[in-house]
Amino acid sequence: MDDLRAEARQARAELASTLDAIEYKFNLPKQLRINRRRLTHALRQLGEDSPAALVGIALSAATVVGVIVWFGASAVVKNR
Repeated sequence: MDDLRAEARQARAELASTLDAIEYKFNLPKQLRINRRRLTHALRQLGEDSPAALVGIALSAATVVGVIVWFGASAVVKNR
């Protein structure tokens, strides 16, 4: 009897784990929230460990955004 209860507990645990995995896979807002938290944590850790690297990443990102905006504005002006 105890074996059956243990097997039932194990089956319930596996089912709960499977349902959690399915929910995670199809719940995009939850995935985005989790990934945003991971990124925020990684950037904070990088800022503590190597502030110069974080500044370099920020400057690179700003440069890329600036170039994209520049090319976009140039395309709009040329099409007028």
